[in-house]
Amino acid sequence: MKKKHKATLNLIFARPVSGSIRWADIEALFAALGAEVTEREGSRIGVFLFGEVRVFHRPHPSPDTDKGAVASIRKWLDEHGIRP
Repeated sequence: MKKKHKATLNLIFARPVSGSIRWADIEALFAALGAEVTEREGSRIGVFLFGEVRVFHRPHPSPDTDKGAVASIRKWLDEHGIRP
C-alpha cells in the first residue's frame, strides 16, 4: 500500500470522524486493497471487496465525503481486519 493510501486509511480511522476526506482518495484506497469498482445508476458505485458488494454514492457537488459515509466505510474495513 502506498503512503497516500495509508494516509487516507489514517483519516478514515481518525477520531472525531473527518468530513474532509476526498472521495477520489477513498476510491483509490479501495483499488489498492484489490476492490473492483463498477459504475451504477447516477452517482452510485459498486465496490466488490471481501467477497461482497457495497454500494456508495459519490458526493457532489463537493468532492469531500460526508461523516456518515466515512463512519460506514470505517466500520466495513474494521470488520475485515483493515486498520491503520
